[in-house]
Amino acid sequence: MPSLDKLISLALELGGTDAVIEIYRGLTKMVRFSNNEITVVKEMVEDRAAIYVAIKEKRAVLEVNDVSISTLKRAVRDVVKMAKNSQPSDIYAPLPRGPFNYNPELLKSGRIDSSPEKLVDYVESAVNAALAEGANRVAGTLTYSNGRRMLKTSGGAEGVSRSSHISISIRAFASDDATGHFVSIAADKDDFNPELAGKKAGEIAKIAVNPVECEPGVYEALLGPMVFADLLEQVGDAASAFYVDAGLSFLSDALGKEVASKVLTLVDDPTIPKTVGAEPFDDEGLPTKRNIIIDSGILKTYLHNSTTAKKFGVETTANAGLIVPQPFNIVVEGEGKSLDSLISGIDDGIYVTNNWYLRYQNYRTGDFSTLPRDGVFRVRKGSIEHPVKNLRISDNILKVLKAVREIGREKYWIMWWEVEKPVYSTYAVLDRLTFTKPFM
Repeated sequence: MPSLDKLISLALELGGTDAVIEIYRGLTKMVRFSNNEITVVKEMVEDRAAIYVAIKEKRAVLEVNDVSISTLKRAVRDVVKMAKNSQPSDIYAPLPRGPFNYNPELLKSGRIDSSPEKLVDYVESAVNAALAEGANRVAGTLTYSNGRRMLKTSGGAEGVSRSSHISISIRAFASDDATGHFVSIAADKDDFNPELAGKKAGEIAKIAVNPVECEPGVYEALLGPMVFADLLEQVGDAASAFYVDAGLSFLSDALGKEVASKVLTLVDDPTIPKTVGAEPFDDEGLPTKRNIIIDSGILKTYLHNSTTAKKFGVETTANAGLIVPQPFNIVVEGEGKSLDSLISGIDDGIYVTNNWYLRYQNYRTGDFSTLPRDGVFRVRKGSIEHPVKNLRISDNILKVLKAVREIGREKYWIMWWEVEKPVYSTYAVLDRLTFTKPFM
């Protein structure tokens, strides 16, 4: 990578003590559909670069969407100036010293047929599956991406990886107020199942017809994989040592403490080949690894880059983010029960299949609210009784985690616009969850 070498050299010549250049070049194909018909097909070329420069304790990052050499040279000069003018942090941690060896299985992409005919076939199989379950109309988006990531650091780390993934997000309508939503995401064609996504969306929509008002209150709850994934992504983000240090995490001062039910084990594992969140190296060039965030309810680690690790007096977990460490691939581990068994164990509860607009009232304490979306159902004496509407979830993330009584056997990779990082999620039964009325 001679051009990246020159850019690193330029950053050091201008006064940087550390520098990272990361370039991504990719192609995205998108198919949108509504009213059971494909409406939009388009391709987009994506070029972006991130440039990091540290001058001892002073740091800056600049991102650009043009990867031409002239633009990148100008960006290097700009980010060095930004670093010189930035406020110094209280510590300086040099970049890890390479070179490093990376898992070859993580450097290559899976096999996905992205021909126009195949993408149309995927959409049609999802739509037909939803209609077969009782939906009247279907809408959604299929997205395919393929790209090449190049990284070079002044610490001597360098790597090139390829990735591809495909996803479908499908929403089925049995009537205007009876909807279901599900997704399928994969990094290899053998793991992609658009038909299952359509089937589950259609099943939910069919039984959501004619919802009735439900009294707010505290109920047992069954959370579908879409909802549970959203909450678990919050946990992964809150485990970032940057947010802990900034006082913006409900996991602050909780290492070694019980933060969840004993049935919950949550890991960040970017080392699983052919998964959407698989990564061979982090943004500092370190080989990634499996990190246990929560082990049978106990918080085991925060997620670190070199700077936060030095501040906390620990080793980096290889989760850089040059400024903010972050999870890659969030996975629920452990065995559970079938969906039917979970439902049969609920005496007086509410089943939420999806949600959106999760917002915090207080990041530090974990107080939040979110709106149930698509099918929501009253569960009594072990069976689904009828659909309900006009409820809001208003609770606390830590209380929710500790209220998990059982998890499901079936697991699904979830990612859509409400869940931005891939989560291997499942169903979860809670002892209690607070429902209020939404603001009108």
